Amino acid sequence: MEVYNFIVSEEEVGLRIDKFISEMNPDWSRSQIQDWIKHELILVNGRIIKSNYKLRLNDEIQVTEKPVEEVDLVAEDLGIEIYYEDKDVAIVYKPKGMVVHPAPGHPNGTLVNGLMYAIKDLSGINGEIRPGIVHRIDKDTSGLLMIAKNDIAHRGLVDQLVDKTVTRKYTALVHGVIPHEFGTIDAPIGRNPRDRQEMAILDDGKEAVTHFNVIETFDKYSLIECQLETGRTHQIRVHMKHIGFPLVGDPKYGPKKTLDIGGQALHAGVIGFTHPVTGEYIERTAELPEYFTELIRKLKK
Repeated sequence: MEVYNFIVSEEEVGLRIDKFISEMNPDWSRSQIQDWIKHELILVNGRIIKSNYKLRLNDEIQVTEKPVEEVDLVAEDLGIEIYYEDKDVAIVYKPKGMVVHPAPGHPNGTLVNGLMYAIKDLSGINGEIRPGIVHRIDKDTSGLLMIAKNDIAHRGLVDQLVDKTVTRKYTALVHGVIPHEFGTIDAPIGRNPRDRQEMAILDDGKEAVTHFNVIETFDKYSLIECQLETGRTHQIRVHMKHIGFPLVGDPKYGPKKTLDIGGQALHAGVIGFTHPVTGEYIERTAELPEYFTELIRKLKK
């Protein structure tokens, strides 16, 4: 176990202890930090505290980093839908609410668990808990993902992501009526310095480009298609908030008053790429999930 020490400055007075520590090291999640507080691994001035402790000037904070638990991967029959598969690559569907890969405290029921059951071989470049995973989509985003079945295919798909040659189209429902038919958002994205669990538009962030066109408008909402040029974390969610049209149902970037649909209305409907071995172009489309089509039907009424 490693031990870290911090001293509270004037600017940090009044912050919650868990928020302060997550800002000190963005690799530590809030849930991890709260677990460490619960197990008395975080002390302030040598004393045990609660997770809602507010910092005071010159507080001495000691953090004992608890080693990450090893995750035991188990193959599970989760009914993963395979849209394309050959000996090198696959395209699979991830439903809304499913996490892509296991993590401590969440070892089962992920896309990786389902892939291990449904697909015989998976690449190992991304480590033991992310076999085959080339890119990700958020837990509450549904849609298609490219999967690599060997390391050569994996590198080839990653190269295409870097070169911005992969076709990735998303359908989203946003708040507000967008007054023009299409647009491009070119705004760099990075970790929000005030909340390490969020992404934000930052001058020194990484390049992020989203193209969009309006499919249909309703009384207070717009249905749009977004095409990613880059693939930053939460890119569409952050970009649409930035231009004043946040995603419906988004608990992190959306307005407080939104439709309760259990997460953002976002669907990765189209994925296309050049096969990393054969050179053939492969593209697949997944129709909108039932909850999304039902939502649109209600808005049309």
